[in-house]
Amino acid sequence: MPILEVKNLKKYFPIKKGLLGNKLSLVKAVDDVSFSIEKGETLGLVGESGCGKTTTGRTLIKLYEPTSGEILFNGKNIANLSSKEMLPYRRKMQMIFQDPYASLDSRMTVGDIVGEAIDIHKLMGPKDKEERVNYLLNKVGLNKDHASRYPHEFSGGQRQRIGIARSLAVEPEFIVCDEPISALDVSIQAQVVNMLEELQSDLGLTYLFIAHDLSMVKHISNKIGVMYLGKMVELSPSRELYKTPLHPYTQALLSSIPIPDPKMAAKNKRIMLEGETPSPIDPAPGCRFKNRCKFAKPICGDIEPILKDMGNGHCVACHLY
Repeated sequence: MPILEVKNLKKYFPIKKGLLGNKLSLVKAVDDVSFSIEKGETLGLVGESGCGKTTTGRTLIKLYEPTSGEILFNGKNIANLSSKEMLPYRRKMQMIFQDPYASLDSRMTVGDIVGEAIDIHKLMGPKDKEERVNYLLNKVGLNKDHASRYPHEFSGGQRQRIGIARSLAVEPEFIVCDEPISALDVSIQAQVVNMLEELQSDLGLTYLFIAHDLSMVKHISNKIGVMYLGKMVELSPSRELYKTPLHPYTQALLSSIPIPDPKMAAKNKRIMLEGETPSPIDPAPGCRFKNRCKFAKPICGDIEPILKDMGNGHCVACHLY
């Protein structure tokens, strides 16, 4: 049984206006998304800004309440649980945020930040908590002396390590990594990704890894999902996706990956997408990529494609197949 199974997940944000707050329309940030993650594996989630990656991650751990759909964690549907009922699952599901400074309380010491969840869940006493915090700091490449300092005293990479230590404090099973390396220097990015892989191996963690860097996603992920305007357009094992991308949007994304060898880069044909990205506010019927796709057919404007399995777990939502 997958550790996490998502079925027809939707998250809509109402647009309201006027003194009475009348609802005018809906922003369909996540619209009918389905996937599953096996225990111990990493699912990479990619797509351009505004496609719904982060909203998907936040909805999975109930930072946003889902509009509809099912979120099965170890077989239990948590989509409609109350805050009190969710508390045991909060321990098992954690998140590493994109901005390592904004996600840390500047008025709290590192020791208090990392140990806060331990207090909330009443897991151990002060002495054991201190030992646990020191262990976690050491696990992410810091030391116990850092526990008495404040976030502003650290570099960006060190702050992200603090955020990772905080997410590990209550021994979770599943972690949403929301672009954890995008705000870091390139040299630090590799260190953080390698550390996440070591932690996954040592602690048996499962990741949803959200990112823009397609080469890094290939490195860390077992499976990759490609999102476009709130929809999952392609889902595949990592190597299969990079070897044989099926959706025109996926092909365009992969063609944009920089190649360090000038001779190979010259042979690589960059696919340029034309046209504007449609608005996620009450999108038109049919395929949401149709206005930017050179292969678009009349059916693309009338019928929305569904995710179809093309074999070997490689799924695509496109009328070309």
